[in-house]
Amino acid sequence: MNGIHDLGGMHGFGPVDPEPNEPVFHHDWERRAFALNLAAGFLGRWNIDMGRYAREHMPPAEYLATTYYEHWLYGLERLLVEKGLVTGKELEAMRPQGPVAGVKALGVDDLPKALRNRRAARMDDHLATPRFKAGDRVRTKNLNPTGHTRLPRYARDKVGVIDRDHGVFIFADAHAVTGQKVPQRCYSVRFEGRELWGPDAGPRDAIYIDLFEPYLEPAYPEGGHT
Repeated sequence: MNGIHDLGGMHGFGPVDPEPNEPVFHHDWERRAFALNLAAGFLGRWNIDMGRYAREHMPPAEYLATTYYEHWLYGLERLLVEKGLVTGKELEAMRPQGPVAGVKALGVDDLPKALRNRRAARMDDHLATPRFKAGDRVRTKNLNPTGHTRLPRYARDKVGVIDRDHGVFIFADAHAVTGQKVPQRCYSVRFEGRELWGPDAGPRDAIYIDLFEPYLEPAYPEGGHT
């Protein structure tokens, strides 16, 4: 979707200043927020793409003024209410009004097995004839979706070259909104820095972006076939 979360490639936010030896968690509440996200996710009421989509609904001013795990916490609270696991009143009071039917909590003894049970996004059993191959010039579509998308705003309506075919995966855009596992081919596409950011980009700069096939169309040479 088009939102403040799509910050990649944007100017005006100052330099990236990595923290030396940055810890995974700066505060204990961040550790708990991460654990709550994992535990609630194992209930099976939503998928990882729905989780990302929930965080994308955070109001822009709030998003810019909050930290990484505050974004996670916002998305979790939204999903818990949407899926009927808690009510808005319970969330506000931070007190449950009663048990939730049909929900089995993730116990300590269940945790190792649950973490090992990885559900891969690859769907190569749905292999279809690829539309593109390595070396093909492609143009990304100028999409402005209201739902979730993996096509960054800075890479829309840009010309690149297919570097490799990754195979078929769950299409994140559909998975985030409907929960359906729609198979779509994914490619690594190489873009010149000046194509993305103009003449001020370095002449040797390039970036590779993994993009689903529905985002792409053939890019014909100027004056060629359309």
